[in-house]
Amino acid sequence: MPTNCPCGTGLPYPECCGRAHTGSPAATAEALMRSRYSAFALGDRDYLLRSWHPDTRPRTLQLDRDQQWVQLEIVRTTGGTLLHTEGTVEFRAHYRAHGHAGFQHEHSHFTKHNGHWHYVGEVPA
Repeated sequence: MPTNCPCGTGLPYPECCGRAHTGSPAATAEALMRSRYSAFALGDRDYLLRSWHPDTRPRTLQLDRDQQWVQLEIVRTTGGTLLHTEGTVEFRAHYRAHGHAGFQHEHSHFTKHNGHWHYVGEVPA
């Protein structure tokens, strides 16, 4: 396990995204986004599927073992707080794969389902 959380907060992993990965619900849409990024970085496919909204969740998820996630950059958030039931998080997830650097830029939609935040999908452009 990493010492500091992969999501970039500077907190130790067990005090940050590790909590969500072991069953504590993320408090906000941004916290869920960060925990999903950390799950990608750590190869936790089960958590990624559990945190996906049941209406949009794929049956399976393949992760590229050669892709190394190196930095999460939160661009902006809307809603998604304790008082909301929906929110969005725009982010850039930087990676290295097959000797090349790149990033994924996405504006994601999150919703509370049964009291827990879930990733729904990308916000349509």
